[in-house]
Amino acid sequence: MTIKPMPDNIVIKACEAEETTKSGIVLASTAKEKSQIAQVVAVSEYGFLNGNEVEMKLKVGDKVIAAKYAGTEIKLDGVDYTILHLSDILAIVE
Repeated sequence: MTIKPMPDNIVIKACEAEETTKSGIVLASTAKEKSQIAQVVAVSEYGFLNGNEVEMKLKVGDKVIAAKYAGTEIKLDGVDYTILHLSDILAIVE
């Protein structure tokens, strides 16, 4: 099954958070915080900015930083995704 987002929406899949701290401490799965870095899985054809239609600059495969509590979480074919608005994307990770 595929997801095709409606205008001004993006589908992302969270990247795995690190399991070991920089000092070498291994974190239990309950202690890990949800990663804000995610990979773009699907993008609508256009979005809106200040009420004007704009071309989407994101593409499938981009890594982005999303607002912490933004979007709607769904599970499809056993995989967790988040659908959010273009305005919930804070930055592109290069």
